Amino acid sequence: IAIMKGFGFPVVFDATHSVQLPGGDGTRSGGEREFVSHLSKAAVAAGADGVFMEIHPDPDSALCDGPNSLPLHEVESLLCMLKDIHGLVRS
Repeated sequence: IAIMKGFGFPVVFDATHSVQLPGGDGTRSGGEREFVSHLSKAAVAAGADGVFMEIHPDPDSALCDGPNSLPLHEVESLLCMLKDIHGLVRS
């Protein structure tokens, strides 16, 4: 993140694809969504300007990227936390 920030453009961290495991479920990609929150917080603390996350009301039934997608009901609290971290880092 620090290197990319040096180019003078906003840096957006791709949280959900960072935990994707291509071919991890045999015939499709798997993922470890339990790490999306941790990696997102770390990225914002390290200076990321934004976070990309795939969300779904029911990730386990999603046709694509379900294993690395966040459930919709978890997103609001994570976004509030990321906003707080962003404010602390920028203060």
